Amino acid sequence: MPLLDRIAECTTHDLSRFVPFRVGGRDLGWVGNALADSLRDMWSGEAGVFSDAPGRLELDPSLEGFDERSEAMARVVADLRERGVVPRLAEEWYPVVADHGEPPALRLARAAMPTFGARAFGVHMHGYVRRPDGLHLWVARRSRTKATFPGMLDNLVAGGQPLGLSLRENLAKECAEEADIPASLAARAVLTGRVSYRMEIERGLRNDTLFLFDLELPEDFVPRNTDGEVESFELWPAREVLARIERAPDFKFNCHLTLIDFLLRHGVVDAAHPEHDAVRAALPVEDVGDAD
Repeated sequence: MPLLDRIAECTTHDLSRFVPFRVGGRDLGWVGNALADSLRDMWSGEAGVFSDAPGRLELDPSLEGFDERSEAMARVVADLRERGVVPRLAEEWYPVVADHGEPPALRLARAAMPTFGARAFGVHMHGYVRRPDGLHLWVARRSRTKATFPGMLDNLVAGGQPLGLSLRENLAKECAEEADIPASLAARAVLTGRVSYRMEIERGLRNDTLFLFDLELPEDFVPRNTDGEVESFELWPAREVLARIERAPDFKFNCHLTLIDFLLRHGVVDAAHPEHDAVRAALPVEDVGDAD
């Protein structure tokens, strides 16, 4: 059952291996048991970052407000980078929240979000074309020099949701950088829902929510990368996208979730498909209305 396997790859985790990451009395993430013990030992007491409460990793209640909490966590993350626990990636700040749209409790470097199991958000956009011979999707191949998932297949446009931008602002930025899509065309993208998943990885827990957009493109539009992160683009029949997902997992892992949802909504995975009902039940997709 290849489609169900692709969904399972993105959603497999065991929360017994983690303790809650608590900030201001709210659980806003998950930290591996051994790392939580280490952080309490190093950063509680006089260090004043974490309390010594067992069964969780709790930011010290004396740290109040966005700036004070963010500065304290930045010191911890800098130490974790030195110890090789958090990778040294380009700095990008993400809000730490229970759900999109809430005032952030603090900010974390993007690379540290899985370390603390904090909920990260992103935008994924499917660019598609209706042709006489059927529905086609633009597929990107990631640059082979990228630090993450080099050379893998990807959606036309995708990116993390940083602090300080709305979903639409971020989508317009990513459209311009990744595919040279003008703002007037990007504005036509339709928000279709969001998919959330938790995935256990070596350095923590990916606790992600992706907002999904569809953009119907003119037949004569050809994407062009402008930021060096995409090696090439190809326009594939939607059924070939489905066959590739079923045959080999060479799309970036979370694209499987977004593409399966697209293929379901557009009838490519239809009622005659042997996995249709099971996939529809298993896919963690929600309606969101106008989330931005």
